[in-house]
Amino acid sequence: MVVPPPSKVEPRASSKGGAGHVLGRVALVALLLAVIGGGAYALSVFDRRSETVADPPFPVPFQAVRPGVAAPGAAVVPSGVPSATASVPTLAGWAAAVSEKTDVPARALQAYAVADLLMREQSPACRISWATLAGIGRIESHHGTIGGAKLGEDGRPSVPIVGIPLDGSPGVRAIADSDGGVLDGDLKWDRAVGPMQFIPTTWVRYAVRASGDGLAPDPQNIDDAALAAARYLCSSGRDLGTGEGWWAAVMDYNNSVEYGQEVYSGADAYAKASQTP
Repeated sequence: MVVPPPSKVEPRASSKGGAGHVLGRVALVALLLAVIGGGAYALSVFDRRSETVADPPFPVPFQAVRPGVAAPGAAVVPSGVPSATASVPTLAGWAAAVSEKTDVPARALQAYAVADLLMREQSPACRISWATLAGIGRIESHHGTIGGAKLGEDGRPSVPIVGIPLDGSPGVRAIADSDGGVLDGDLKWDRAVGPMQFIPTTWVRYAVRASGDGLAPDPQNIDDAALAAARYLCSSGRDLGTGEGWWAAVMDYNNSVEYGQEVYSGADAYAKASQTP
């Protein structure tokens, strides 16, 4: 129903008609405004009910945990996986289910879980979890999707992930080129590369090929990057199942309390989500 706005209502007549006419017109205007307001409210309710509202992204509440006090909650690990070398097909269903709960790409979850399983075989005392690796991946590259990139089935982002030049700018450490630009494309300065953001010198020390296919490890491949991150975190005999060991490892990855708290927040949220049925 089309209702004319108040400005279209017939102008007030002369005072000859008396107060009753004035009051009548005021009442008419009020009635018209009520109709307009009521119609607008009804339409807005209808529109809201007819909208398809998307679920919000997975929430990660920030936890200002004091360094060394605690490690993130226990993450549910994939079941029915005999070994990391035969894990990827078995992990697909698990990764899809956890991805639905956490908004972490399933392909990234597979990489984190494979690294977790490999370290259980190679360094069981470390007790690193896929959730901690996911907490780091969330901060470093949004699990390989930063800048609109997408992870392919081969584990590589659609666009190579390369950080800023480490040229000594304010707040940036100066690291001269160490790899001839092979990994980062920069012949003057080193840059952090890949989903887990390794500088070339650290990558060379900790990188191995996660698939065991004999090819050279690739920092852009999230499988190789996650495993290298796990190996780095587990170095020096740390036990990441303890608050002291977890914080020492993560702070060594990036010496910032806020960074550690961000990683802790993500890892704890992912671990708790994995515990829900």
